[in-house]
Amino acid sequence: MSFSTKLPLILLLSSFLIHTSFAMMVCEDLPKEVCAFSVASSGKRCLLETEKNINGETEYQCRTSEVMVERIAAYIETDECVEACGVDRSSVGISSDAFFEPYFTSKLCSPSCFSKCPNIVDLFFNLAAGEGVFLPELCEKHKNNPRRATIELTSSGAALGPASSISQDIALAPASAPTPISEISKENELSLKRIFCKGLNNTLPSVSSICGQSP
Repeated sequence: MSFSTKLPLILLLSSFLIHTSFAMMVCEDLPKEVCAFSVASSGKRCLLETEKNINGETEYQCRTSEVMVERIAAYIETDECVEACGVDRSSVGISSDAFFEPYFTSKLCSPSCFSKCPNIVDLFFNLAAGEGVFLPELCEKHKNNPRRATIELTSSGAALGPASSISQDIALAPASAPTPISEISKENELSLKRIFCKGLNNTLPSVSSICGQSP
């Protein structure tokens, strides 16, 4: 990839870092790589959507949903929590379909996720609650008998559609207190730098001004 093709990416990163430095994070400004499971400064969840361009090709766009989050704002989920909870940043929309995969429920209910990743747990707590399923109870059942827990979940009819069908009056879970916005923004900045600066030529002044010199 030539520098001229990388320039728009650099400008996008620069623009976003300015936003985060003032704690103003807008879903539509986020790159698709970090859209899913992020929360805007408004407290609304971001979601990844697809649309066809004029050539009929599928493009991904980050959009603002109407799903509100309590006590979390201007937040991009960490790679550690994405891994610990078994979620996928390329997930389109917001859906509870993942609950029907025993592997996912096992990851979500694991101590490394359930006790340390309040943003993701809050999301799936609400998805479950919207269909009358209490997530801690589901986790307990899954711990004792994963197959039976999945069968009970299926029989309850708990399956949500795309995010557009999710109302913002879904019962909100009491998520743990998040990191202060000032600290979150710094963490987001470093995370985005790693994503966008990987593979760029840091010896170029226009790149090093954003990404810094290679170690």
